[in-house]
Amino acid sequence: MAFAMRMNFVDVVVSDSLKHYYVDGKRMGYEFQIRLSYYRGHFLSVIDEFGVKVDDFEVPTERIKFCINGKEFSPVEFDKCYTEFWNVIEPATIRVFFPGGLPEGEHKVDVTLMFHSPYMPIGPDHQYMPVDSCGSKTLPIHD
Repeated sequence: MAFAMRMNFVDVVVSDSLKHYYVDGKRMGYEFQIRLSYYRGHFLSVIDEFGVKVDDFEVPTERIKFCINGKEFSPVEFDKCYTEFWNVIEPATIRVFFPGGLPEGEHKVDVTLMFHSPYMPIGPDHQYMPVDSCGSKTLPIHD
């Protein structure tokens, strides 16, 4: 990709949102919230690339759940989520399966989020404007 539009409306990674999550009283991983740094919402099907790194460790896709509108999706399902709308003012929760959770302290969270704007064609063969909504932040972990 040669270029991508970038609009910094909000911090992508929501401050003070990193916490452990539990299932039946057992610490099963961690979660944090992200926002779409754009001026309007979009359907999940326009997301072309999504990834998470924590403390420079790339989280395997199969350990990630993207939670929005009371539902959970795997990033590999995005291309089929053409009716699932992410409202620009609503944060999504990113849940990572990591039994035992993260150690106490601060952790660097990097999110790669590239999508295309379906109403901005830029070339032949169904090419649309790529949009960079990536973000990074160092957050303390909460229980």
